[in-house]
Amino acid sequence: MLIRPADQIYIQEVGMRDGLQSAGQFVETEDKVRLLNRLSKTGVSKIEVTSFVSPKAVPLLADAETVLSAIEREPGVVYTALIPNLRGLDRALAVELDEVNVVMSVSEAHNMTNLRMTCEASLKQFREICMNRGSLKVNGTLATAFGCPFTGAVHPSVVLDWAKRFLDAGIDSLTLADTIGTATPHQVFDLCCNVIDICPGVEVTLHLHNTRGLAIANAMSGISAGILRLDSSVGGIGGCPYAPGATGNVCTEDLVHALTFDGYQCAVDLDGLIAVSCDLQLLLASPLPGLVHLAGSKTTMHPMPYDLKSRLGLES
Repeated sequence: MLIRPADQIYIQEVGMRDGLQSAGQFVETEDKVRLLNRLSKTGVSKIEVTSFVSPKAVPLLADAETVLSAIEREPGVVYTALIPNLRGLDRALAVELDEVNVVMSVSEAHNMTNLRMTCEASLKQFREICMNRGSLKVNGTLATAFGCPFTGAVHPSVVLDWAKRFLDAGIDSLTLADTIGTATPHQVFDLCCNVIDICPGVEVTLHLHNTRGLAIANAMSGISAGILRLDSSVGGIGGCPYAPGATGNVCTEDLVHALTFDGYQCAVDLDGLIAVSCDLQLLLASPLPGLVHLAGSKTTMHPMPYDLKSRLGLES
């Protein structure tokens, strides 16, 4: 299925979870809430607000419940949170949420490193989550779908098999994650085509990292394959703490800039995203990986030197 520029592309913001979990410093709760409220007004379709992992494991997101109780929700925006297990589900059910996100690496080695369990054990847990999720939707993320930091290439048949098993377990939607940023455009196109083909009617999201500079090219390739939903992170922050060498997610404002000026419809406020990114950079007191918040959009004009105006006959 070829996606035309007129088709709607849905941008799903993950920076407040995937980005801040490895930010290197705790962002104060009130600052998280303020950033989330501003992101909610930019037109993104989904926001991964936080994670219900153990505060000991990820202390930078220890304020999950407080954040979720304080944010202002915008109509039409889906609010989701990552949960690692049934304890995380219990915490999610106690707050206002639309969806939970569960993650399993299709690489056995990475799943053991990241989650301390086999893939089969993860799937068993997902079945239990789906049986006890109440009204919550469940999204299943297939991490390391394009490559593992420990064992290398992942055969597409492995991803396809797990995608079907996720759906059989009761999971509603799928995310294909390039966890360590090894994917290439042709690889993305082929895998996305195959997953969409075997999962008709299922929402499939592409989650990309820009570790090797190919995230936006991979996003465009995924769109060509039929992907309509893209995860991204404001400022390009992020990276899996259990994946050596994995750097930030594809930057939200860079992605929106590329899509908008290539004619795609994503209905996201680029200037609003840039403002949030600049604010986040001040909070973290370090440069962000994204580029558009530094350069501005392609329509940004700079003052012309007066002597050049004179030579061109453009004096006012």
